[in-house]
Amino acid sequence: MTLSVAQIDRETDQLVGEWLTLTEVARRLNLSAGRAKQLIKDRKLIGVRRGGGEPQVPAAFIAADGDLVKGLAGTLTVLLDAGYDDVESLRWLFTPDDTLPGSPVDAIVAGRHTEVKRRAQALGF
Repeated sequence: MTLSVAQIDRETDQLVGEWLTLTEVARRLNLSAGRAKQLIKDRKLIGVRRGGGEPQVPAAFIAADGDLVKGLAGTLTVLLDAGYDDVESLRWLFTPDDTLPGSPVDAIVAGRHTEVKRRAQALGF
């Protein structure tokens, strides 16, 4: 089975900033490469191709303690339910929002994932 990942556009690539290869994600999370790929398949992470090669994941999705950022997986599920594809989800997560302040991913990293999920739920209606 092959891993299906989206191609990313330049604007979204710049919004995200720092990226990690799937190999690096696996190392930081202390997982096998296969398990890291499974996180993408399970929608716990978003992996995209940036100019070919293996999928890459935004570095912001990995917490300093070597785990996934708390609340990220639930937010990704809500965005999928709202009809967002991977690239649209990344754009929404990384676009600055003055009412948060910062971007939704900044708020998730800061522990305000409930507020971000509430806003993401509103997108589907």
